[in-house]
Amino acid sequence: MGRGDAMVDLLSLTRDELQDLVQSWGAPRYRADQIWHWLYRGLAQSPDEMTNLPAALRARLLAETTIGGLEPTHRVDAEDGETSKVLLRLADGATIEAVLMHYGTADVAEGGSERHTVCASSQVGCAIGCAFCATGRQGWTRDLTVGEISGQVLHFERELRRERAHVTNVVFMGMGEPMLNRDAVGRAIRNLNDPKGLGLGARRFTVSTAGIVPGILAMAEEMPSVGLAVSLHAPDDVLRDELVPINRRYPLLALLEACRRHVESTGRRVTMEYTMIMGVNDSDGHARRMADLLRGLLCHVNLIPLNPIEGCGFQPSSVERVRRFRDILRRAGIPVTVRLRRGTDLRAGCGQLRSARGAERNETPYSVPQAEVTALASATLEQEQHAHGVTPDGAHRAVDSVR
Repeated sequence: MGRGDAMVDLLSLTRDELQDLVQSWGAPRYRADQIWHWLYRGLAQSPDEMTNLPAALRARLLAETTIGGLEPTHRVDAEDGETSKVLLRLADGATIEAVLMHYGTADVAEGGSERHTVCASSQVGCAIGCAFCATGRQGWTRDLTVGEISGQVLHFERELRRERAHVTNVVFMGMGEPMLNRDAVGRAIRNLNDPKGLGLGARRFTVSTAGIVPGILAMAEEMPSVGLAVSLHAPDDVLRDELVPINRRYPLLALLEACRRHVESTGRRVTMEYTMIMGVNDSDGHARRMADLLRGLLCHVNLIPLNPIEGCGFQPSSVERVRRFRDILRRAGIPVTVRLRRGTDLRAGCGQLRSARGAERNETPYSVPQAEVTALASATLEQEQHAHGVTPDGAHRAVDSVR
């Protein structure tokens, strides 16, 4: 069914809304809890799988509802097996990317537990237009629904379940600007956080923004336990205007003030993401200005080597330049790490698989040759866990709520 049809996406409903729906059909309220369990614990993809429901209710669900509406069309895997990127076709034919990253005991500083992080998209394309981003070059098509957002996480949860593992973290660092679709992102987080469903703790989520100030302030009130990451990429307004055009509307002074207010309200530090671009934003002077800019703010800087994209002349900073930039920040007392890079021989940037396959054309089967795997797999969308002070234990423990 297309988006214009009157089909209800069950994954876009809250538990209360699902209860209202089944009661409006004359079914008892507890049936909604059974359906909810099938969606988020049983990972059902069709009402036919909900075997403890009456046949008449299953038939009505089959006739009048959908579940997420995501169809995987391509998948690429890093050669080390630690990262997978999937291209998903939506009900209207648009496509988005979602990424799964595995972090084993060798990658965890404490606790020795594995992490399985989903990097989810929030929009089809993106309107921000950052100068070095493949998604930004595709433009914006539409926002994702709650079900389309949640469905990305559940897609990988099904995959992990077969390996007796679970999604442990979700970062909204995929296609789109989450703060421009904040309502749907927030509802998806609450649904995935629900202890009667997937039960993923609120601190397991991180929302990244290019600097939408009203969204940052609202998030502090609406979801104080959820992590905040800001795509900074420049230490002054002149350069940031060029790299991140939204800066012209929300310049650094306003952005940093919003971050300070977020910290004061939530008590949680903000992660500053800084993509390192050779000869553009990676000099000693840039590093010193970054230190001055962030001094006194409870934050952690992630330095991210650029993933080059076709048609863009930017290149990643050298290893030595990244280290020097890092050391200048450290000497100034700014907590900083260099983001882990995996499969560095691969084109790993957000939106690159969608660009390579053609954003709107019909897709071929859900598999690709190894040559394309080597060329296209994603590797570096993970938010460094310790930057948010989160203990890397299992996902299905005591669940902290979004509030």
